[in-house]
Amino acid sequence: MTQPLAGIRVADFSHVMAGPYASHLLRLMGAEVIKIEPRGGDNFRNYGGDRRYDGMSPAFIAANAGKKSIALDLKNDEDKAIASAIVERCDVLLENFRPGVIDRLGLGYQDVTAFNPHIVFCSISGYGQVGPQRDWPAIDNIVQATSGMMMLSGDEQDPPIRIGFPIVDTLTGQTAALAILGALMRRAGGGAGSYIDVSMFDASLAFMTSALTPFLATGTPMARMGNTGYSGLPTASLFIARDGREVSLGVVQPNQFDALARHVGRLDWLDDPRFARPDARRANFDAMKAELAAVMLTRDAADWERDLSAIGVPCGMVRRVDEAAALAGADALLPLTVPGLPGGGNIAIPNAGFRMTPDGPGTDVPPPRLDEHRAEILDWLGMREIA
Repeated sequence: MTQPLAGIRVADFSHVMAGPYASHLLRLMGAEVIKIEPRGGDNFRNYGGDRRYDGMSPAFIAANAGKKSIALDLKNDEDKAIASAIVERCDVLLENFRPGVIDRLGLGYQDVTAFNPHIVFCSISGYGQVGPQRDWPAIDNIVQATSGMMMLSGDEQDPPIRIGFPIVDTLTGQTAALAILGALMRRAGGGAGSYIDVSMFDASLAFMTSALTPFLATGTPMARMGNTGYSGLPTASLFIARDGREVSLGVVQPNQFDALARHVGRLDWLDDPRFARPDARRANFDAMKAELAAVMLTRDAADWERDLSAIGVPCGMVRRVDEAAALAGADALLPLTVPGLPGGGNIAIPNAGFRMTPDGPGTDVPPPRLDEHRAEILDWLGMREIA
């Protein structure tokens, strides 16, 4: 067997995170991704404060494993001819320039379909290719702000809070990868190629459907709920355990509340009119949470997590990222050896987030050095003489 996208070839003109993450997911599923970089390389090659990595920053590694790199100046006629030859032989073109740039370079959708009519062409931008905001520059934290995402985190009295990693970049990349897969499926069924317009803003709104749809249905914005779960129940919140570690509970179903009450020896909660039903617990939020908080202080966080999980009560200890990595199961992380990195270059990166049998997502090939595959790509194109 082969991976699902074996035989699919992607011309990836994207840079930084959202676009490269989309092609990264396609690569993990077996596509061949040709990363077409500017002569100076993708800005993410040396992103962050630690410059020991020499073009292999952790941010770059996270979204570029297994790709092939060729460096081209798309304003140079000879290099543009190479880029066009690559695109002519590819199934997918992915780009995340500012709207209009790819057209001015002569590689826009209309230009490309003239010589590759079956191309799946995906453009990623901050606010889409049309509309009054099309020319607004955008990066992850900007769209977290403009999409309303920042105003959903924290309690009502808090200032807007940025989610602590570039969530908009990764969710936009996932959205683009999903759209590309859909277009490839249609084409495989005898359909034509497609033009896909993915905006970071629209992808964020779609990702926030559980928060946005209640407003669209009722006209009332969802209240900020801090560390309380979407259910609004006091039993789905954050608590402090005896050892000072935080524990998140997700007790939202009647059977879960019953199991929790029995486990902690508080059968009185099941008969107390303030707590017996979910609506009553919401109405008596502070009282229920205070009683449960006192109970949670009687045991350590790891004990709560183990024992409540065993009886079907959702419970998780709040972990640091390093602790979460240690919890990752088989195939969740991919080991890579990246030559030149400190410590011998033996690292790991996250996999695609799902498992599949047979031949699911994964790669053991490190990210490319800048222009590493020039000779290979020019040989493939029959253009080695201009190397």
